[in-house]
Amino acid sequence: MNSQTHKAHRPAQSGAKAEKKKSAKGKGKEKQHGFNEKAFAPKSGRRADRQGRRTAERDQTRLHVPLVDRTPDDQPPPVIVAVVGPPGVGKTTLMKSLIRRYTKQTLNHIQGPVTVVSGKKKRITFIECNNDLNSMIDIGKIADLVLLMIDGSYGFEMETFEFLNILQSHGFPKVIGVLTHLDLIKKAATLKATKKALKKRFWTEIYQGAKLFYLSGVLNGRYPDAEILNLSRFISVMKFRPLVFRNSHPYMLADRFEDLTPREEVRQSKGKCDRTVTVYGYLRGTNYRLGTRVHVPGVGDLDVKSVQILGDPCPLPDAESEKRRKLSEKKKLLIHAPMSDVGGVIYDKDAVYINVPGNFTKGGIENPGEGEKMVLDLQDVNSTLEDQVAKSQIRLFGSSSKPLSVEAGPSSLPSDDSGESDDDEESGSEEGDEEDLESGDEEDYVLEDELPGEDFDEDDEENVDNHGRSAPRTVRRSLNGLPSQDCKRGDVEYADSDSDLGGEDDDDDPGPSRRYVHFGDDKHVDIPSDDDYDEEGEEGAGDDDAPRWKANLVEKAQSAFEETARSRKRRDWVKLIYNSTASPESILGKGDSSESSQGPSMDDDDFFTIAKANPVKTEETLDQTKEPINPEDLKEWEDEEVLDSIRNLFITGSSSQPAEGVDENGEPYEDMESGDGSQAGSEDGEGEGGEDDDGEGGGKRSLNKDAAALAAKKAELKRKFDEQYDEPDAAKADFYTEAKEAMARQQQLNRAEFENVDPEARALIEGYRPGTYVRMELVNVPAEMVENFDPSYPIVIGGLLPAEERFGYVQVRIKRHRWFAKTLKTNDPLIFSLGWRRFQSVPIYSLDDHSIRMRMLKYTPEHMHCYATFYGPAALPNTGFCAFNALGRDTPGFRVSATGVVLDIDRSTRIVKKLKLTGVPFKIFKNTAFIKDMFTSALEVAKFEGANIRTVSGIRGQVKKALPKPDGAFRAAFEDKILMSDIVFLRAWYSIQPRKFYNPVTSLLLSDKEKWQGMRLTGQVRREQGLKTPTNINSIYKPIERPSRRFNPLKVPKKLQAALPYASKPKIMKAQHRQTYIQKRAVVLEPEEKKALALLQQARALRKDQVARRREKQEERRAAHRKKVEKEEAKKSEKEKEKRKEYMRAAGMKSKRESEALEGGRGSKRRKT
Repeated sequence: MNSQTHKAHRPAQSGAKAEKKKSAKGKGKEKQHGFNEKAFAPKSGRRADRQGRRTAERDQTRLHVPLVDRTPDDQPPPVIVAVVGPPGVGKTTLMKSLIRRYTKQTLNHIQGPVTVVSGKKKRITFIECNNDLNSMIDIGKIADLVLLMIDGSYGFEMETFEFLNILQSHGFPKVIGVLTHLDLIKKAATLKATKKALKKRFWTEIYQGAKLFYLSGVLNGRYPDAEILNLSRFISVMKFRPLVFRNSHPYMLADRFEDLTPREEVRQSKGKCDRTVTVYGYLRGTNYRLGTRVHVPGVGDLDVKSVQILGDPCPLPDAESEKRRKLSEKKKLLIHAPMSDVGGVIYDKDAVYINVPGNFTKGGIENPGEGEKMVLDLQDVNSTLEDQVAKSQIRLFGSSSKPLSVEAGPSSLPSDDSGESDDDEESGSEEGDEEDLESGDEEDYVLEDELPGEDFDEDDEENVDNHGRSAPRTVRRSLNGLPSQDCKRGDVEYADSDSDLGGEDDDDDPGPSRRYVHFGDDKHVDIPSDDDYDEEGEEGAGDDDAPRWKANLVEKAQSAFEETARSRKRRDWVKLIYNSTASPESILGKGDSSESSQGPSMDDDDFFTIAKANPVKTEETLDQTKEPINPEDLKEWEDEEVLDSIRNLFITGSSSQPAEGVDENGEPYEDMESGDGSQAGSEDGEGEGGEDDDGEGGGKRSLNKDAAALAAKKAELKRKFDEQYDEPDAAKADFYTEAKEAMARQQQLNRAEFENVDPEARALIEGYRPGTYVRMELVNVPAEMVENFDPSYPIVIGGLLPAEERFGYVQVRIKRHRWFAKTLKTNDPLIFSLGWRRFQSVPIYSLDDHSIRMRMLKYTPEHMHCYATFYGPAALPNTGFCAFNALGRDTPGFRVSATGVVLDIDRSTRIVKKLKLTGVPFKIFKNTAFIKDMFTSALEVAKFEGANIRTVSGIRGQVKKALPKPDGAFRAAFEDKILMSDIVFLRAWYSIQPRKFYNPVTSLLLSDKEKWQGMRLTGQVRREQGLKTPTNINSIYKPIERPSRRFNPLKVPKKLQAALPYASKPKIMKAQHRQTYIQKRAVVLEPEEKKALALLQQARALRKDQVARRREKQEERRAAHRKKVEKEEAKKSEKEKEKRKEYMRAAGMKSKRESEALEGGRGSKRRKT
């Protein structure tokens, strides 16, 4: 066995294997030697031309019309990613997986929008779309990216195609397909074929190359992390192009909804009163201006009472905190989903629900959620807010040894032990005075932002971070040694700024009746209340021991101080003009009211009044376009030297002496400083006799500046001239690049204009910017919206342009959808989705009849556009829309019935309908006839005098005059004589107007959002109520009975018959009345003859049957033969076709080789020359 030798392997030298190896080896050599086809010029000129054209086409298709992106770069709003698909496809599972990927949190109950931070400059708002057509329409109008989920085991469903058609009508956003349930397909070949088929169909609907993700299965209630990571990376890096409609309208997706209506008002009206609600969300689109009406799809048009900028609940990381490339783990945990159970907290329309576990204990939870933390914090609170304010330490000066403290009066004083503890706290705080001043943010907040008697509501707490002082802090000094008789709780006042002190009445003070103040020593100073002070004032009014100026010293000093602070405060004119309802006179006179009230005389009461100089009274300047001219200034132009010095600057002046610093051609000198001579046009120099050096220098500088501007202008003109003539290639700047540069320049100008403007003032001028988180208060909201609020349905607040609030006749171009089964009929109600609105209207279809008239159509044409006119809200031209016959889920078939675009907003559109009037003649002359039964009165005839008429046979005529009898008859003139049997008809056009019917789809006001029902057709109402259609007797079809016509026989006179030749004479045979001999004779057969005749008849019958059977068999054989011949002919024709193809292919290759050889020969000849 060991000595056995094996035959050596001999590779194949010929055959398919050897050829394959040789070709692979040749490819390898080409790669090894660095052969690159693209590095060499094509040999064929035609091919080069084709390649160049293809490259140019590809470059042009990549370009698009540049649009201005109104989204701010610094704080863009979160990108809305909508998860859309039929029920049971895995939408909620995908949302949970994506939110888990971005925030490392698992949401068990997802409702409404969920906002997460996906990167250092990007946030994403996820929202799940219901399987409801209304939700699909609303989501399609606001989504930036759509995750279209498809059940891979089932295939595409009708809802998917409906949603894609809705997207096409309202501006197509980015779409990513997601295939799920692929784990249900077990065979690999079937899975591969399914993926390929679905991908091909998806590309057909979206575009070639659209992204499609495959999710294999579910692990632990989520999709695999690797697949979700891949999908999230695509979502994070995706860029979005602004859509036209969203780029011109402000809108907001509400992520929180609250009812602010007073409960007592709701109770009194039994819940039927109009509500006041607030919605929260990020502004998107363009700037929202206060006062713009909004439309909530499913509710209607609403008024906005106020808009308030709030702190961002899901802020982007700032540059200081995020200096690395990756997002920190702390920022990844940010999530904003008020309607979902983030941390166990759910915000409802009028309450906040906190979910805690059943065995909830204070120390038994290691990582408490947000809701559990709120409960724990509530448990830890030992004192109220008022007690905390009373215990707060306030120092009047930084050098104070002990803080100023306010303690509760005797009615609410704590026990002695608590008082000692307070003293201990005060003594302990003496050591760290400076530290308290530096790090006491909360104490500063109490000092600056808490007014006495102010209510602490939620909005004020939210606005603390967003509003600072409007003026610098004014230093105040205490009034040492003055008796504090009129001090109450507000003795040390706190306000947003020092200028606001004393601006409000102190009558609403809800504090206790008496307070004690001590300044570091143990002596308590009793501060009486208002009532005590009033009593003391009445008692002491009669005492004359103290002088009058000593009374109310503190009050006078405080009022004087307030006046000083108010006068020093700089006015914010933007707020006074835009955010105030005061008249212009009151705005201008606000600052002078206090000054005018002070008289020149000072009595004892004005001891603490600050003495000021009386303001100089200036004349009231009128509002005028030209500035007032001082006559004294014009006298200087009477000097001849001044006029001579500038005479050469005008065309009429002499050009012998050039201007200073400019040569004779108008060109500036290269060295402007070397020019001698004094400045002649300087007003300062002239006023001082021309000897002032400063005046000469200033004039020279201004001349240099003018010369430099002139040189820059000439250089720009020269550059344009060179571009146009000398360098034509440079002038051919790309339109796309130019448009983008112009938009970038405009954006830079806008940004620079509002760079240093206060955010509030900016919002008043240009509106609230996109990306701002706002609180919008809506008034007169229907009560059903609050009662039937469901967070799983999106609430979109869309801003309306001023033109969109008007109603009129809208003219659109419409086409019935090719998948909609029924033909659309005029005056049948349709549900339109146009702009932000969804409404039902009654359209009239029409067609442009040779640009002469708009002719009404009874039905929409097949596979063709037509016009439609309906009554509804105005929309901008080129706004897309889609239409539906019904929105319910139980509607069979495809629900999108038509799509189109708005053409025009015409309030007086004119559509005409064809009207045929018929009549019959009752008296005929040569070319004139009397017609009846067309009109009913002479007045109608008078209206149609001169109208063209015609008969059925085609004879044309004209209406002339009415006849006295019968009524409605008229005389008509024709081009030929008509017959009594002719029917005369008149073609007229009757103007019709669309019905003024507008019915908004108020689906959000219903408890069952899918059961909205609009106007129904009569047949639908009868079918639902089981009623029979009423029958009209005259409309019933009856059998047509036509009596047979009898014609008289042709009678030729006997004389004429005699004159006619024999061939033309009528051969009229008279009917034979008498029977012939053959008919009359009787034939009697013998029995033998009868038998023979019967036998012959039977033989004939058998022969006849035999011939018929033989004929049938022969026909069957012929049919089989014909089939065989046809099959052979088909095979023969196929072979002929293949032969023809081979021949043509060979001929084409031969001609190509000849043409290439010819071109190569020409090229070689060209190279030789």
